[in-house]
Amino acid sequence: MRIVRFARPDESLGWGLQSNYGIQDLTLADPSLPTSTSELIHKWKSLLPRIQSLAKKLGTSDQVLKVLCPIDRPNKILCIGLNYRDHAIETKAPIPDEPIVFCKMATSMIGPDDSIRLPKVSSEVDYEAELVVVIGTKMKNVTEHEASQGIFGYSVGHDVSARDWQKGKPGKQWFLGKSFDTFAPLGPSIVTTDEVSDTSNLRVQCRINGETLQDSTTKELIFTPVQIVAYISQVMTLEPGDVIYTGTPPGVGMARTPPRFLKDGDVVEIEIESLGVLRNPVIQEA
Repeated sequence: MRIVRFARPDESLGWGLQSNYGIQDLTLADPSLPTSTSELIHKWKSLLPRIQSLAKKLGTSDQVLKVLCPIDRPNKILCIGLNYRDHAIETKAPIPDEPIVFCKMATSMIGPDDSIRLPKVSSEVDYEAELVVVIGTKMKNVTEHEASQGIFGYSVGHDVSARDWQKGKPGKQWFLGKSFDTFAPLGPSIVTTDEVSDTSNLRVQCRINGETLQDSTTKELIFTPVQIVAYISQVMTLEPGDVIYTGTPPGVGMARTPPRFLKDGDVVEIEIESLGVLRNPVIQEA
């Protein structure tokens, strides 16, 4: 299933299922369903029979729906650094022995077609196309097999990064350089694991103004989604609705000659095979 969250023309919010034919507005058809996708993920197993029944008989919405970020209340936004072999090679960095984990703040998350805002205090804002894992069950100290059972689905993510903060500040401010408002675009949907059971060879691309700047596949991942989930669960409890950005392939702006950073007026498209296209315009913060 492809779960999308949206705003209707009357500004009410809901979620539904997306297909090639349009969007089924399940929350309008059954007002007893939770309108929060975070709550939906928590209650997924109990609600699934009702959702499947509705999906079989419901037509697509005839309203103009604005698709929003699929997660309405992000709790943890975790990220993995240097997780593609070909990206490690382009940055001349050693292949990590363990996942490199950092986080972003919830205020950095935006949805499809929302603007990435370039902060006045950074002149080196970079792009990073990423496969995102959405957690489905509470997990702590899990095995890789248990981790595979606890993943709810996947989405398309963009780990926007202020390199002059991440690498140029004293102590290297990874957390701050990654957590500016609008620096975690996500969407357009969450695709459940029954539709994407194998994430070992998905094509990952980033296009800016139609030019392809990143183009690789998840076969280059150093640590798989399941390995990442099991590793992080040794430290913290993962909860339904948490998301993990799993790293970016080569072609990032800082590794180019000359460097290519985001600028006012750019339009970024992140595309991941089987998951869709995440599109965001770029504007300069006033």
